[in-house]
Amino acid sequence: MTSKLGGPGRTGLAGQFAKILLLGLSVAFAVWAAFPLIAEEQWIGLGILVATTAALLYVYLSPRHIPAKYLVPGTLFLVVFQLFPVLYTASTAFTNFGDGHRGSKQDAIVAIQTSSVTRVPGSTEYALSIATQGDPATGPIVFLITDPATKAVSIGDAEGLKPAGAVTVTPAGKVTAAEGLTVLTAGQASARSQEITDFTVPTAGGAIRSSGLSRAYEGVAGRAYDAASDSIRDTATGRTWRADESEGAFVAADGERLAQGWKVGVGLSNFTRALTDDAISGPFLRTLVWNFAFAIASTGFTFVLGLFIALALHSSRVRGRNFYRILLVLPYAMPSFAMLLVWRDMFNTDFGLINSLFGTDVDWFGGSASARIAVILVQLWLGYPYMFLVSTGALQAIPGELLDATKVDGAGVWQSFRNVTLPLLMIPLTPLLISSFAFNFNNFNAIWLTTEGAPFPAENTTNGATDLLITYTYRLAFGASGAEYGFAAAISIFIFLIVALISTVSFRRTRQLEEVYS
Repeated sequence: MTSKLGGPGRTGLAGQFAKILLLGLSVAFAVWAAFPLIAEEQWIGLGILVATTAALLYVYLSPRHIPAKYLVPGTLFLVVFQLFPVLYTASTAFTNFGDGHRGSKQDAIVAIQTSSVTRVPGSTEYALSIATQGDPATGPIVFLITDPATKAVSIGDAEGLKPAGAVTVTPAGKVTAAEGLTVLTAGQASARSQEITDFTVPTAGGAIRSSGLSRAYEGVAGRAYDAASDSIRDTATGRTWRADESEGAFVAADGERLAQGWKVGVGLSNFTRALTDDAISGPFLRTLVWNFAFAIASTGFTFVLGLFIALALHSSRVRGRNFYRILLVLPYAMPSFAMLLVWRDMFNTDFGLINSLFGTDVDWFGGSASARIAVILVQLWLGYPYMFLVSTGALQAIPGELLDATKVDGAGVWQSFRNVTLPLLMIPLTPLLISSFAFNFNNFNAIWLTTEGAPFPAENTTNGATDLLITYTYRLAFGASGAEYGFAAAISIFIFLIVALISTVSFRRTRQLEEVYS
């Protein structure tokens, strides 16, 4: 058979080459991913990787299973981009993962000991050069230190000391070049002086820290770990903090905790905390009520306004309909984040357009009620063009004969709309209203770019009057008081369950509408 490319079998050969290339890349990726899994002893993950790669090769190298050849790519993307993030978030919700609880217990011990390192008389001093593994401005810092006695050069990183490869050293012990590393100049090192000061290289008795940009010393840890008692002891005061595996922290007898802990499973405590802790449950439930009000108002008002305008412009007696439609769609064509920032300035108390236009002096974002009204008005302006577009399309799909028949039967305009037009519109529009509700329920930008959740009560600076659950979760996860990713993940699961329940019920009612009017 002659192909369109001018030769027999050209298309088949190109397809075979593409298949071999893609499968080769898949195998190469699997081999690359296997090494870190083996190093971390993640045998379950390694087994999944091997099984997935083997199944992929079997499907695409076999002449059978034609449907699977098309389903496998979509399934893999679904798992990677949908299921894995959901499962990871769900697993995080059952841990104490957050600031101070990120790594393992051993990581916490090393961090506690190295952060307590102090210089003592007679400590060894080294010639120091700063290097990076990559870009001089952003690459990870490593120390190149020269032993004053042996003149041997070592590389120091967060894991400890190891021998250096080929290096060029000055008579004073300063390293000017190192194989595989970029040695920083004085100017480059000065730009990262704070990182260099905070950087430590753990050793058996303490850690190596910098003393300026050209010298380093080996200090002694002021707090040491005792494996026998599983505790941290302050060598100066004798104070002891014992490991509490249930909380992932070292705790003293009087309840004081060291800031650096480790990640552990906490069961359902994040969920029960959201519902039983008075400092959280009260704001959480108030935020949930406002979240529903915001989503319903944003969806409902935009739908009513968009439908009303669509009906008004649906009449053939309106001249210049296309021109008006273009004007009405303009808010939808603008970047939403830019429009939100513009509206925030328009509601400004002192120089905002709203107060200037109406001659008022309302502090829109200063009161709970006015701030909530303001964000709903902003959503009305941003959201009605979408509803106008979908309503216009749905109206044009309704046969004109049905409306003519209602006129013949003597039905008025309102009766025709209520009994014929609206029911027929709701069949295609109900799924869109459900998706709009779900979007507005988690509409982070609408709140964060206008009010940032404000106003805040004096007794609670983490939960504002206009906060949605999503912005409240964001503030918990990335707030100034410290990130609580586990707790934020638990609230995210609450949000997911609420939206999923409402969507399920609404879609069932949509099917009932389809059965009634089909």
